[in-house]
Amino acid sequence: MLAVQQAYDGAEIDRIGLSPWDEADSWLTRAVELHQNHENKLPAYKRVEILKRLASLLDSQRDEFALLISREGGKPLVDARVEADRAVNGIELAIEEIGRLSGTEIPMDLSAAGAGRIAFTKREAIGPVVAISAFNHPLNLIVHQVVPAIAVGCPVIVKPAATTPLSCLRFVDLVHQAGLPEEWCRAFVCDIPTAELLVTDPRVAFFTFIGSAKVGWHLRSKLAPGTRCALEHGGAAPVIIAKDAELDAVIPALVKGGYYHAGQVCVSVQRIFVEDTIKNQFVEQFTAAVASLQVGDPTDAATEVGPLILPREVDRVESWVKDAIAGGAKASTGAQRSGKYIYQPTVLIEPPATAQVSTLEIFGPVTCVYGYSNLENAVKRANALPVAFQSAIFTSNISTAFKVAERLTAGAVIINDHTAFRVDWMPFGGQRSSGLSVGGIGYTMHDMTQEKLIVVRHN
Repeated sequence: MLAVQQAYDGAEIDRIGLSPWDEADSWLTRAVELHQNHENKLPAYKRVEILKRLASLLDSQRDEFALLISREGGKPLVDARVEADRAVNGIELAIEEIGRLSGTEIPMDLSAAGAGRIAFTKREAIGPVVAISAFNHPLNLIVHQVVPAIAVGCPVIVKPAATTPLSCLRFVDLVHQAGLPEEWCRAFVCDIPTAELLVTDPRVAFFTFIGSAKVGWHLRSKLAPGTRCALEHGGAAPVIIAKDAELDAVIPALVKGGYYHAGQVCVSVQRIFVEDTIKNQFVEQFTAAVASLQVGDPTDAATEVGPLILPREVDRVESWVKDAIAGGAKASTGAQRSGKYIYQPTVLIEPPATAQVSTLEIFGPVTCVYGYSNLENAVKRANALPVAFQSAIFTSNISTAFKVAERLTAGAVIINDHTAFRVDWMPFGGQRSSGLSVGGIGYTMHDMTQEKLIVVRHN
């Protein structure tokens, strides 16, 4: 049995059974049958009807889902409500995208060999999808991995994070209530060896993974030939602040981007490079704003920063911060834990370039501030790591903004806003070791389909 606990205090919420491989094996067999037998396929209008009912059901239960997200994942209730809203919007977005999934006409009379023929492509569902999800957005990540599969007509099996399975299980139940037969969408809670068997099975057509780079790249290396995949990992998001930036706008943006969900976001603000002439002013204002954050029980509507997902993550963050301080960093606020489950929002000034907080994804409520005198050098330092997801530049000069945006290595560069900005219809993905392929509802739907060329000879 898997005990599901509240992230804030470890109180048990529920106990759920782990599924054995035999169950997944039979589900995969049925998923292949559903995909290969054209009589089983759900036409687009039926998928639209199901998703409309699903959106309505989820909308009616947003408050319940928000509280569940807050309890099992530790996300402050104010942000959990936003996640629930985004999940509803994600379903609606998938409905809109169904009508945009189309092929193209291929001109054939560009040579004598092709003359007398008509050709076009059509997009078809790729086949059984397996999804492995992460804890930090236990509803919206499931929506991003499961709903695209439903929308394009792929059977899908989803394994939620072991720490936050309840939001997934409840959502999949809503999917069935909305009218999708259970065999088309299954939630699978299992141990790690069973999950690896599932992912690497040759019957899987598409694998979607959100989580650590170490696990994601390992699983990709073991995929069966022909299995396509999308990987979403983490980063150590850099922010460059030019001397002409408007600090009154910069400060609240970076506080939100750095400490939202206690920094447990793959594009959370982590490395802040500030021009030397404004560094002291920035540190003073930024430190005051971070120190004022309300920390505590995530189910309290006033809480802005909640717990880390597990006590061992508090231990890890505490260790990294202590090592950085021993190496010469100064903590302008925080740098201490509050009991077993919470680490105080922390700002580190000039940690060593080789410190863990400077080179690895912190995934906790810690940001690092570094001064610079040369913009080109700041860009070079921002690009120095093997991870590259989202980054940001703050400046009042449009030339500076575009110059830096062109030079930053990242899947996205955000100008005058924090690195954790996202809307669900934009392309979202990392470069280098931060991931493979691009997320976003429409982009994932495209990945879960494949083109078939039809050529007709008419003379």
